[in-house]
Amino acid sequence: MTCWTAAHSDLHWANVTAPLRILDWEGGGRAPQGFDAATLYAYSLLQEDVAARVRAAFPVLSGPAGLAAEATVCAQLLQTVARGDNLTLEDQLRHWSEELRRH
Repeated sequence: MTCWTAAHSDLHWANVTAPLRILDWEGGGRAPQGFDAATLYAYSLLQEDVAARVRAAFPVLSGPAGLAAEATVCAQLLQTVARGDNLTLEDQLRHWSEELRRH
């Protein structure tokens, strides 16, 4: 069973500042637990070291809830690729999708 929690729903690096503040809450609502962590992870895929740090910082991504969130985020972002957005992430998203299928 997937647990739904409060979520930003668009957590990427342009919405995070230093010191830590999260901006742009217009899409906030409820999403599967780990959705924001999976989204931030997805937008880190171009930099393997950053992606590894995000994964380590959010243990939810190591469990069943994280798998559901990752699959949801990956599918959503692959849909944006099909529409011509996030093209720089396409190869990483497809690789991530294959990894998720093996779980």
